[in-house]
Amino acid sequence: MKEDQLLTRRRVLIAGAAVLGAAGAAGTARLLTAESAAKPVRSASPVSGAGAQPHRALKPSAHRLQPMTGYGPPRNRPARTVVRHKPILRMTGRGSSMVLTFDDGPDPRYTPDILATLRAYDVRAMFFVCGGMAVDNKDLLSEMADDGHIVGNHTWTHPLLTQLSRSEIRYEMERTCELIDDAYGEPPLWFRAPYGAWNRATFQIGAKLGMEPLAWTVDSLDWLTPPPGTATIVERVEDGAAPGVVILSHDAGGDRSRTVAALRDYLPHLLDSGYHITVPRRQFF
Repeated sequence: MKEDQLLTRRRVLIAGAAVLGAAGAAGTARLLTAESAAKPVRSASPVSGAGAQPHRALKPSAHRLQPMTGYGPPRNRPARTVVRHKPILRMTGRGSSMVLTFDDGPDPRYTPDILATLRAYDVRAMFFVCGGMAVDNKDLLSEMADDGHIVGNHTWTHPLLTQLSRSEIRYEMERTCELIDDAYGEPPLWFRAPYGAWNRATFQIGAKLGMEPLAWTVDSLDWLTPPPGTATIVERVEDGAAPGVVILSHDAGGDRSRTVAALRDYLPHLLDSGYHITVPRRQFF
């Protein structure tokens, strides 16, 4: 009698487990079907002339757990910056996009007028600032942030980096990074060497600090002494205009009144010619 009861009890347990397993499988099937319906999975297209390729790995689902705060790279920074052997000279992308850059500032005599002109045409630009200039003009960096401009690192004292030691180069860059982070709201993602003088240490230290090296394609020559006339600056910018071009100008380091006047002249002409004045974006992970 006891043996029959045990057998009967075992059959009940086995049957119950089977029912639960079937229900769980059905629930799982419903979840997978719902997710698949919302986000259909596509296979990779086969290469021309070859057979079908294996499916590409799916990207992590947005529903999966994310790392807790303090783990993994910050969301607003690239996970890793590649050490380059030469600076970026122009931007890639579709359409007639150009980048305007201004070095050596901010200078309260000229930078506000440049910001006002850019704001009037709803245009974004890049400002490669020197820490020694920015330390007393943090409000201008905040204004750049509010207007959507990109602020890059142009060292603290604008030295010739190729004549400095690694520790001196790092000090120039790191100190400026900290100031930009404080005044602009986030550390810089771009760096430009003063005088366009790059070396291996410059690329390595810049990458270590999370910055990409950006040079230029067209030099407005507004840095010459004496500076060229407004018409000459306008002519150099408009003649050099082309998709992907990076224009070099200055908002400090001397008399930049001609640079301010030239911007008011060539900016509407570039826009009327179909150019999209924009800023580069880093790829985030």
